[in-house]
Amino acid sequence: MITGAVGVAAGATVAGCSSAAGAGTDTVWAKPSAKPIVLTVSPNANANNVSPSQQVVVNAEGGTLKSVSVTSGGKALDGAMDADGKTWRSSGALGYAATYTVTASLTDSLGAPVEKTSTFTTMKPTKTLSVNFQANALTSMKTGGTYGVGQIIAIRFSKEVTDKAAAEKAVVIQTSPSVEGKFFWLDKQTLHWRPEKYWAKGTKVNVAVNAVGVDFGGGVFGTSNISTHFSIGRSLIAKADNNAHYTKVYVDGALVRNMACSMGKGGYTTGSDGKQIHFWTQNGVHVVLNRAMNVEMDSASYGVTDKSNPNYYDENVTLCTRISYSGEFLHAAPWNMADHGKRNSSHGCINLSTADAQWVYDTFIEGDVVEVSNSPKPIPVWDGLGDWNASWDTY
Repeated sequence: MITGAVGVAAGATVAGCSSAAGAGTDTVWAKPSAKPIVLTVSPNANANNVSPSQQVVVNAEGGTLKSVSVTSGGKALDGAMDADGKTWRSSGALGYAATYTVTASLTDSLGAPVEKTSTFTTMKPTKTLSVNFQANALTSMKTGGTYGVGQIIAIRFSKEVTDKAAAEKAVVIQTSPSVEGKFFWLDKQTLHWRPEKYWAKGTKVNVAVNAVGVDFGGGVFGTSNISTHFSIGRSLIAKADNNAHYTKVYVDGALVRNMACSMGKGGYTTGSDGKQIHFWTQNGVHVVLNRAMNVEMDSASYGVTDKSNPNYYDENVTLCTRISYSGEFLHAAPWNMADHGKRNSSHGCINLSTADAQWVYDTFIEGDVVEVSNSPKPIPVWDGLGDWNASWDTY
């Protein structure tokens, strides 16, 4: 509390100022006094171990704040004054293990300048983790990018998260138009979020993770706050029918291309590591993960190394649009054109003509949807962005 002095000129005579009654009694005038100023700063002066997630708030009663600065190491913290001129609030994040000086400049009720300073120090965590956004496990999210209606919000933590509730609370998702969604933990380091149904085309999505000062469990704190934003483009949904041997592509609900294809031949074999390998194109919702002009597809990657094995192959394949982590692609397959539209003979990919594969490569974007039907082998949730295959009740 800063209180202004009150001065009274006792016994002084002011010439020409006498009582109206002419009684000869002199009038004594008091000098105007400033109202007491109560300045409140949070965090408190000399506070230690302050969480960096705490907001700095400076409030003045009995005076008017003119400016507030919060500095550490020569850098100023962002903030703004409320419209009433009484309260200043920080908007930037504090750092760890830093001492901040708060300087408040104000005027009292008589307009006299007053300045107040205080300091506080933030905590120093012993364990930290970082956060980043993924389009999928193979590709980072592009800020400002455009994605298909099946895109998932994927947040990757650099260490295991044991306090999942704290992690979810740190995530802020805003969409226009507004849509409700749910969190889904793919594993202990990967958090997904999706709406109940595919995104509406044109949706704007903003995501922030306010990780600074958050204990993600076991005393592991976030190193920095991050944010991103992206848009949903036109709706592109491809429907690949394992029985019909055709893939139909719909853009905004209209059929734009019907492509003869050959899908997974089915059956199983055992790899050199003893694991069972299947050759189905998996049933369910797939999401485009990325595209590559050339991909070396080698059966040795999943354990078939014997060249005499009829399931052995080693091919450089072109015009590849990937739809699962396990190796499913839409790609050019001119070697089995006779099977396209007639029978399934691939090792699990959706084989297309070179012209159709080129069109897919040029047209599809990350987040576009490929729905496979009539295959006996369902795609698991973890294989690509398989989240859409989990029921809404269990997601």
